[in-house]
Amino acid sequence: MGNTYYTLLDRTMTDDITTSNYRCNIHCQGAWNDNEQHMAAATGLLAYELEQFKPRSDMRIGRISLDIFGLIHFGDFSVTTHIIRPGRTIELVETTMAANGKTCIVARAWRMQTSDTSEIAGLEDERIGHPESYPNWDGMKHWGGGYIDSIYLKADPDNRQGDGIVWINTDIDMVEENGEAKPTSDFVHLMGMVDTANGVVPRIHQPNTIEWFFPNLDLQIHLHRMPVGRWLGLETVQQFGGDGVGLTSSVLHDAHGAFGRSEQILTIRKA
Repeated sequence: MGNTYYTLLDRTMTDDITTSNYRCNIHCQGAWNDNEQHMAAATGLLAYELEQFKPRSDMRIGRISLDIFGLIHFGDFSVTTHIIRPGRTIELVETTMAANGKTCIVARAWRMQTSDTSEIAGLEDERIGHPESYPNWDGMKHWGGGYIDSIYLKADPDNRQGDGIVWINTDIDMVEENGEAKPTSDFVHLMGMVDTANGVVPRIHQPNTIEWFFPNLDLQIHLHRMPVGRWLGLETVQQFGGDGVGLTSSVLHDAHGAFGRSEQILTIRKA
């Protein structure tokens, strides 16, 4: 046990609601606080629950919106999923992570009917270099925590503070059940690394002593196609305003090109 981010303890399903109880493994431990989960791993788990809940072959997730209500408890917790806006062509699914009687994260996903629009398809986000074209990078290791230890990275040597390209991967599966790891889909695998964007090209360099905190309060992910493969490319820009609020914005890539975008609103505070 333990070579996954989470262990599924049990699951209760009705026609309308699924409640899953989980235990954290060390790989989901956060970078800011040893007693909380990293939002990246938590996002992957919630994406897993959204993917599992009443899937329809004629629909896919087009957007996931996650709001962080407070400390994401490291330990045992529950995830409850239900549809809050049913529909024939569009539906809204909500999943909530809670621990110790408190809400940790609320995630909502728009599932949208798919159709063949290849005749008019077109992208403006340019393709970045393949992950193998960049050198290995250990520039996040000073953050610490089990999640950071679970990933490996490649980075553009021309990156600068606040702007750059980083590729991320991990060999850790998302969920184990009855002592065995469950296969992790490409979608869940990649969603479970998106939140890392907030730390890949920080505007301030503080490798030894943290003088400023800039955690994100949310994560918004928009997908113009479903991603494939195991490498996540982050083409990221981080901006700090002058009144304590910042924004991390990323174009999301897999090995075939751009597949979406993410945004994270930041609260900037003196340590």
